[in-house]
Amino acid sequence: MKLALALVLGSISFPPAWGLQDNQEEVARYADAGQKALRSGQYAEARQNFEQLAKLEPNIAEVHATLAAIYFKQREYERTIQEVHSAQKLKPSLPRLDSLLGLAFAELDQFDEALPRLEKGFHQTADSEVRRMCGLQLLRAYPALKRDSDAVETSLALNKLYPGDPEVLYHTGRIYGIFAYTVMTKLKDTAPGSIWTFQAQGELHEAQKEYEDAIFTFNHILELDPGRPGIHYRLGRVYLSRFREHQKPEDREAAQREFMAELTIDPRNGNASYELANIQTDLGNLEEATKLYEQIVERFPDFEEALVGLGGVYLDNQKPAQAITVLERAIKLNPKDDVAWYRIARADRATGNKEGQQKAIATFQELSRVKPLHKPVADEEVTPQHVDPGAQP
Repeated sequence: MKLALALVLGSISFPPAWGLQDNQEEVARYADAGQKALRSGQYAEARQNFEQLAKLEPNIAEVHATLAAIYFKQREYERTIQEVHSAQKLKPSLPRLDSLLGLAFAELDQFDEALPRLEKGFHQTADSEVRRMCGLQLLRAYPALKRDSDAVETSLALNKLYPGDPEVLYHTGRIYGIFAYTVMTKLKDTAPGSIWTFQAQGELHEAQKEYEDAIFTFNHILELDPGRPGIHYRLGRVYLSRFREHQKPEDREAAQREFMAELTIDPRNGNASYELANIQTDLGNLEEATKLYEQIVERFPDFEEALVGLGGVYLDNQKPAQAITVLERAIKLNPKDDVAWYRIARADRATGNKEGQQKAIATFQELSRVKPLHKPVADEEVTPQHVDPGAQP
């Protein structure tokens, strides 16, 4: 785990006069050399100087705090704890040492000692790096103490605080995976023949692109409970995924049948209607697609992907003004949807709004630089809209 020496050093002000008597010059030399070594990242050299300084000036809390941070950096956690205790005894007001102490206890797997200090560091500190370090260690402490729900809650908080941090994403992903596996194992052990177990198995097969197994499992659920909501929809998604991979028309036809079957069970399933609208668009049945999209956005005005889909069919039907209306609503819901910006650029061009077109093109190009035009669909509840590769607004 990354160590920020600023955990303690950023809050330390060393005494202006180190020595009092004969050793003043020697103390100052070690202090200057130690601080210079720290600034340049020479921790071994910094350690030697501050250890000498501690011998000459054993009652300076800041020296012990600095040594604690250096020892932590060098993974000598027992010595870190000793030096923190020494610093706190001399000056209890030194900030952040509790967090460093919690981190050191966690590295030694002494989670009972670490937990209250880590929780304080994560929930109460204003320092982003301290909070991050404490949060990551809490992801080790909570599972070890059989507090899985707290680990998941902390993972959610970390993802919100540090959404682009790869270390945070890795560790929180592990927590989610372990927790999901534990729950699903318990489900299987508790009710091995239940519909919920089969549904979990079907969704796992679907996620792993084991299409035949997923189809078999979801159909088995329908044999047990023919009117179960959501299962025909999942079957439709499986067939649609297989169609994207192999381009066999019979898979798309099967997907269409399953979505329609879902709507006979649950007429308000907007996702099934949306997928049917997409299929009609792909087949060139723009009148039917328009009708379906319009029905969806009337019932679900915040269905962003449906708004983008409707904007697309309006464009294909030479209705750019109507397209702009729904696409502006979509962009308000999701300003980072590159497909919506692409389509509104097309609509602005068609209506002669050159300024709007230029803005939309610039935004589309900026967004498409940071993500692929074809959005991933494996973990999506509905198929995202997309821009054909190489298309220009």
